[in-house]
Amino acid sequence: MKTIMGEGSAKGLRFGIAVSRFNDLFTRNLLQGAIDALRRHGARDEDITVVWVPGAFELPSVLRPMAACGKYHALIALGVVIQGSTGHAEIINRQVAASVAQIAADTGVPVIDGVIGAQNTDQAMERSGGKHGNRGWSAAESAIEMASVMKKLGDEAL
Repeated sequence: MKTIMGEGSAKGLRFGIAVSRFNDLFTRNLLQGAIDALRRHGARDEDITVVWVPGAFELPSVLRPMAACGKYHALIALGVVIQGSTGHAEIINRQVAASVAQIAADTGVPVIDGVIGAQNTDQAMERSGGKHGNRGWSAAESAIEMASVMKKLGDEAL
């Protein structure tokens, strides 16, 4: 039996990060967590590209061409959507998650959904560097592992 597993090294891999400016009090923390994780796992600054967009809904608009260009081993989507008095946040979260998954399926490039759906600002803070950790960091770790798995699968096909 052959088993393929990802590794925790980002050395030699290229990453793209799409991040929402909306709720930037939180998204800047997510971005810092993601970059810190990538660096600590061996990524060089020149192997990380950050693209800012207005809001979470716009993330797929840049993730698709980033995935299609063939430059990145994995992509990370970062945003924070906080529930208001309407169902708008739920609609945004579902659409972004579905689009991110579709982009990954269509292109074969791992796209990690690091968008936080929070009920309030306290929850957003807790998940963007507070007591529940930093979703940017964990999204980056997932991106590293998936990039490694996909690289190994590509090597297997040769």
